[in-house]
Amino acid sequence: MTILTYLIAYSATAVFLVAVAIRIHSWVRMPMHLRWELYPVAHEGARASYGGSYLEDSEWWTRPRRASRWGELGAMVPEILFLVALREHNRQLWTRSFPFHFGLYLVAGCTVLMAAAGVLGAWLPGLMAGPVGGLLRVLVPLMGHAGLVLGLAGAIGLLQRRRQRPLRDYSAPMDFANLAFFVIAFAFALLTAWTVDRSFATVSELVGNLATFNIAPLRGSGLEAMLPCVAAILLAVLAGYIPLTHMSHFIGKYFAYHAIRWADEPNLPGGAQEQAINDLLRLPVSWSAPHIGGDGTKTWREVATEDPDR
Repeated sequence: MTILTYLIAYSATAVFLVAVAIRIHSWVRMPMHLRWELYPVAHEGARASYGGSYLEDSEWWTRPRRASRWGELGAMVPEILFLVALREHNRQLWTRSFPFHFGLYLVAGCTVLMAAAGVLGAWLPGLMAGPVGGLLRVLVPLMGHAGLVLGLAGAIGLLQRRRQRPLRDYSAPMDFANLAFFVIAFAFALLTAWTVDRSFATVSELVGNLATFNIAPLRGSGLEAMLPCVAAILLAVLAGYIPLTHMSHFIGKYFAYHAIRWADEPNLPGGAQEQAINDLLRLPVSWSAPHIGGDGTKTWREVATEDPDR
């Protein structure tokens, strides 16, 4: 059972990494998005507080642009961690979505800490015997229990919300199946933690062995060893499954903000924007809608510049 757990965990990790890399590669290669012209733009620094931009400056095209990365982080971090926009615009959904997502963050952080403890234990055992090891042994079960409880409660809440209108009208069967997968995996992991592994010692040993490529059987016997293995298998398969679905929006959020919402690079003569736009305008139009007038031979430049009344 332990060997099977290692094989599935490594395979799921490989699937996760490959799927994430493919998603990122496909989004990077996408053509330029239409500019939104939505303000405030976070990298405008102080001007973002009132929705201003570099366009306020006279002869702005002659001046070097300054983008505030701290401003972007100041907007992205609260949005990722606390779902600020959802809280402002849909409080009812936020009360379910926030614990679900924050629970995922805690479970992921707990896994990272367990892997770190395993690496430190193998390479620097003296460090793990001191305050650092003591701190990790406190943080891991604390984050693990909190993450599983929040994630499970959030997943159940989202399932219940999707069964109500208006979400029920445009929820696909896979939306329910995905959330049910989370409920099963988190419930089993929580049951395991509360019955045989309250300190997360067994699962920490398993994750530490995975991180150090130490394919060794776990200590203990019977349910004490089997339940953590089954829980680890469910969570590993879930992790590998997530980027294969629309739940991969955790990757796409960066691109949605930086390549769409905050993309305000000016189109100046001879600049990179001009070249990219010209390349896109040379592409053929294959849309079949009559008002577009694309027949597979016309280019976007021809469709955009022709007289629609002729």
